[in-house]
Amino acid sequence: MPEKPKAQVSIDFLSALERGEVVTQMSLAKRASVSVGLINALLKRAINKGFVKAKAAPYKRYAYYLTPKGFREKSRLVAEYLEVSLNFFRMARGEYMSTFDRIDKLAEGQILLAGRGELSEIAHLAAREADCDLAGIYDPSANKDERHGIPVIRSMADVDKIGAIVLVESREPQKLYDELAELVDPARIYAPDFLRITREKLSFEPPDVAPKREMR
Repeated sequence: MPEKPKAQVSIDFLSALERGEVVTQMSLAKRASVSVGLINALLKRAINKGFVKAKAAPYKRYAYYLTPKGFREKSRLVAEYLEVSLNFFRMARGEYMSTFDRIDKLAEGQILLAGRGELSEIAHLAAREADCDLAGIYDPSANKDERHGIPVIRSMADVDKIGAIVLVESREPQKLYDELAELVDPARIYAPDFLRITREKLSFEPPDVAPKREMR
């Protein structure tokens, strides 16, 4: 399961407390899809800030419920999260549109998206707007044969006559780029600037240093 953004974790946590039910921290963790340890930390922080109150219940359980301040905080987080998400969507779509425009001028043949996650959907929408010919989505770990209405490709051996590959991997974009660069000409791999791909191979070995000559 992909790791959720902190803002979304906070929203899911506060939403799980809206009904003021008698619950265990384990059930709250399941409802918010986070660990029990994180729920414990979130509860302590929310109670200290006055967002949540706890009332003792039988069998060493508690009823947690949102205060008016907690409801206002949830509304603020939702508005902030939506604003950030919409801004990111617009930025990502714009960069993918620019990427497809560059490919149209430089490469011939179909385009293959490479990666998984929400970026693939944004890139697919941008490709449709740019009227690009998509061959499919490269994702070796996929368990479905189709995504966004186009084929999923699990091996580069199955790829033929691809003009360009566009990275849509958000979790480990550099790792996927490095893997693809071993299989195809790196010049055919395109990525939006916000993925911060390093195209040169980096060496993490210390450089050889000649021993210093002793002064006499």
